[in-house]
Amino acid sequence: MYHTWMRYFTPSPVHHRLGLVCLGVGLQHGTLPAVGPRTLDHHVAVIVHAGSGWYATPDGTRHPVAAPALLWLTPGTAHHYGADPDTGWDESFVDFTGPAATTYTELGYIEPAPDRPLVPLADTAAARAAISRIARAARRGNPLLEVETSAAVHELLVALRRARADTDADGDPVLQALARDAFLPLSVAEHAARHGMSPAELRTAVRRGAGCSPKDYLLGIRLGRAKELLAATELPVAAVARRVGYDDPAYFSRLFTRRVGTAPVRFRHQQGRAVPGGWSTRIPDPDNPPLVSGTG
Repeated sequence: MYHTWMRYFTPSPVHHRLGLVCLGVGLQHGTLPAVGPRTLDHHVAVIVHAGSGWYATPDGTRHPVAAPALLWLTPGTAHHYGADPDTGWDESFVDFTGPAATTYTELGYIEPAPDRPLVPLADTAAARAAISRIARAARRGNPLLEVETSAAVHELLVALRRARADTDADGDPVLQALARDAFLPLSVAEHAARHGMSPAELRTAVRRGAGCSPKDYLLGIRLGRAKELLAATELPVAAVARRVGYDDPAYFSRLFTRRVGTAPVRFRHQQGRAVPGGWSTRIPDPDNPPLVSGTG
């Protein structure tokens, strides 16, 4: 016996310009019938919340699936899978498509089959919450359906990336160490040496954890801090450059302009607002914002 609930959507061309659209959602449990062999023209994330089963690669090899786990069904790749015929499993699935899927794949959020179609997860709570939002949005006549479900697919991909069993709850230790040392005037090779790694090993680790090169990862952190200093302090641009790891202010200005799209001085003019004492580094609690007393 099994239970199945599903909805399918047909987003309009204008909704496709959101970059990622939801094509369908389903919640199933029990001794479900096997799926495939088949090939689709879009992505599907199949999340197994409880139970066990199997997944067959295109060459016919069967791999055991034990919850919690994620199955990636990617366009153009044959897939075949099913729940254990005796015990079944608890499954959710989301169909989606759009050009942003390519970017998520490049960043490592989506594992392109046949590279790694089966991904062990630590838990599925956050993924289930995102899928529940899609299911609630799927009510008949919802005028916000396509936008709500598109936003939830983005949320789902982030939740699945964070829930991987091979990812520490506090984040990748290599990325944490790079972020800690980001403002030191070190080359990528020197960062690698500090971690007992070759530059190639560091590149592999960072690309797997952050979806980009070590240089881009460090640059993002440096420029983010530079923006904060430019917007919230009156430090000269040369001082800001030194604070974020650049001894040559002219090089910093060229780099900032190329990546941000505007020069540091102009960015300050557009965004700047002096904050006595600087910005707080403490992340506020959205549920308990600090009280601000009026002046009359």
